[in-house]
Amino acid sequence: MTDTMTRTRAFTGVALLTLAAATAACSSAPDATPAADAAAPLAVRTATVRSAAITDASDAGGIVQARTTATVAARVMAPVRAVRVAPGDRVRAGQVLVELDGRDLVAAAASAAAGASEAREGAAAAAAEERAAQAALVLARATHARIAALAAKKSATAQELDEASAALAAAEARAAGAAARVQAATSGITRAASASDAAGATASFLQVTAPFDGVVSEKLVEPGNMATPGLPLVRVEDTRGFRLEARVDEARAGRVAVGATVEAVLDGPDGRAVTVSGRIAEVSRAVDAGARTFLLKVDLPAGTAVRSGMFGRVRLPAAPRTALTLPADAVVTNGQMTSVFVVENGVARLRLVRVAGTEVQAGLADGDTVVVGPPPGLVDGRRVTTGGTR
Repeated sequence: MTDTMTRTRAFTGVALLTLAAATAACSSAPDATPAADAAAPLAVRTATVRSAAITDASDAGGIVQARTTATVAARVMAPVRAVRVAPGDRVRAGQVLVELDGRDLVAAAASAAAGASEAREGAAAAAAEERAAQAALVLARATHARIAALAAKKSATAQELDEASAALAAAEARAAGAAARVQAATSGITRAASASDAAGATASFLQVTAPFDGVVSEKLVEPGNMATPGLPLVRVEDTRGFRLEARVDEARAGRVAVGATVEAVLDGPDGRAVTVSGRIAEVSRAVDAGARTFLLKVDLPAGTAVRSGMFGRVRLPAAPRTALTLPADAVVTNGQMTSVFVVENGVARLRLVRVAGTEVQAGLADGDTVVVGPPPGLVDGRRVTTGGTR
């Protein structure tokens, strides 16, 4: 506080010396006017310079991005046959964006479908064989039972009984084999159906579609290019919502929180800056090791006239501090010099000051009375009466 008062007195002394020199020069002119204090007191409005808590703001530059953006990529290797969209086109979910030439994949899908059909037919044949084997087994059991009954009564020979027993065993073996073939055919159907589905799914990758409703922001391939798995083809963005992504100094990490409202300054259509109120949607927990910054994402209000890639600034409040303030209309600007009229014992004294907005940086002290909206006739040394103080 002592240093501030010392600097203020020094700045005031310089101002008074400058004003004194100017007064002396004017008094030496042949047509000098009468002394200002000889005129009638001039009614003025005044304000008291006071210390107040102010909050500075700092800007962090960033880029406007759509909240939802998708880079549509190829999932198979195939030549690009056609690109159905151009940047700026509006698309619907499921609309074909790019077509790939994959005749070999289509043929493989058809072959897999034929294999699945063949497997089903083989299963049907195995089921028919099983039914025939079961019928033969029923007959063999009945014949064996009949021969065994006759042999017990000594009406059938031992050889006839042996033949009936062998026929029964053979029928049982054929029935078991038929059942096994049916089981194998069923598994074959499952394998063939899976292979057909996989081949069909792979063939469906030849048509690259839009994942959601939006606008094509970038086309990355041309017909004839070779598409490989993972190669970006088209970028689509959802224009229903945008956000400003900015890199913020890590020192300000404690002053931002998800859900907080901040100001976003954007370039308007006419080149003028437009300030909107945004909401912090995401604060990255990772800090860039090189730049010592973290990523901040601010959701912009719906209806904001922006496009992806536009530059914007996030205005973040700093910690509040105490400083001297005065009304903005108390400052008199003359070229690069700024001054105010200070009322001392009923007399207006012109004093040079240094200000930043409404903050007093030098030239005034807490409790000084300044003239607000100085009238045209007010000069240094003029007696004044205060018509109102704020």
